[in-house]
Amino acid sequence: MNIYIGNLAYGVTSDELHEAFGAFGEISRATVITDRDTGRSKGFGFVEMPNDDEARKAIEGMNEQPLSGRNIRVNEAKPREDRPRRPRF
Repeated sequence: MNIYIGNLAYGVTSDELHEAFGAFGEISRATVITDRDTGRSKGFGFVEMPNDDEARKAIEGMNEQPLSGRNIRVNEAKPREDRPRRPRF
């Protein structure tokens, strides 16, 4: 299951996400989304967990809990909608 994590502090790393969610089970991947131009965190990320039961427990256990000083929002990620790419200038 792919899990969305929002309201991340800008200093949170992918490794910190992996560590925090690893308490609930196996993690396939943990990624903090960054701006491609500046490299700065966009304040959200994703964690993939192969076991859906563990993922649900992680969502319940981590939602609205503090991580690096901010209460994070955690829920099942929705599939990304296809949208036209904006031209880059």
